[in-house]
Amino acid sequence: MRALLIFLLISIAADAAAQEAKPASTAQPNVHVLAPMTMPGLGRQRTVRIYLPPGYETSRKRYPVLYMHDGQNLFDASTAFAGEWQVDETLNALATSRGLELIVVGIDNGAERRVTELTAWSTEKYGKAEGREYVAFIVEVVKPYIDAHYRTKPGRADTAIMGSSLGGLISHYAIAEYPQVFGKAGIFSPAYWFAPPVFAYIAKHPLPQDAKVYFYAGGREDEHMVDDMRRAVALVRTGGVPERNIAVRVAPEAQHNEAAWRAEFPRAVEWLFGDR
Repeated sequence: MRALLIFLLISIAADAAAQEAKPASTAQPNVHVLAPMTMPGLGRQRTVRIYLPPGYETSRKRYPVLYMHDGQNLFDASTAFAGEWQVDETLNALATSRGLELIVVGIDNGAERRVTELTAWSTEKYGKAEGREYVAFIVEVVKPYIDAHYRTKPGRADTAIMGSSLGGLISHYAIAEYPQVFGKAGIFSPAYWFAPPVFAYIAKHPLPQDAKVYFYAGGREDEHMVDDMRRAVALVRTGGVPERNIAVRVAPEAQHNEAAWRAEFPRAVEWLFGDR
């Protein structure tokens, strides 16, 4: 009995220490967590988070929408893996300073399934890719729900997709596979190395000439990161997207982490959605 009591006391102390170590929630009041949505073809559910512009509740306006991967890392330090993007704080500030207002929909990653859900090409090491089903889930389930329940501008010109690393890879796939849905993409630190067939795919799936694509990489990431990104950029140019619709930025000292993507996010979102 005494041993059990000691065990319980140790467990309670450990739980308390874990709670103390966990960062407090930093999500702003205009971020909401939706009920989990079912992913057809994958037999699982996924949490979706939504950011609404500061003036949403008091206006009748419609807003463009940005769909983003790794929803846990976008708005809240308490759910983020290694720091958050501060998407909500950034956009709240841009709404005040620049009048830039948009809805952001964050789709949580599948933890251990992230590596297969965020690529459309199977590998011998990681097995069958699930990226085609994952993007279909965004297009066929998430977007229709968001358009039905929120005041969106649903057309492709006002719909973007963005992500980093494998999220950058799947974002490029998404705008190439569904150009009728996504008119803009933010491709951060894209993991093209993970799926070499992506280059042939990009060449065979040229984007519409009015597509807008923002490419970003850090100079201190993997040694092939910048070269692979420039190879993809060249293919997009060859496919007919004019230079004015392509942004390419390399931050020489940036590494492969949330801090770098957080720093780049304001520049990218202003270029994609702001008046140039």
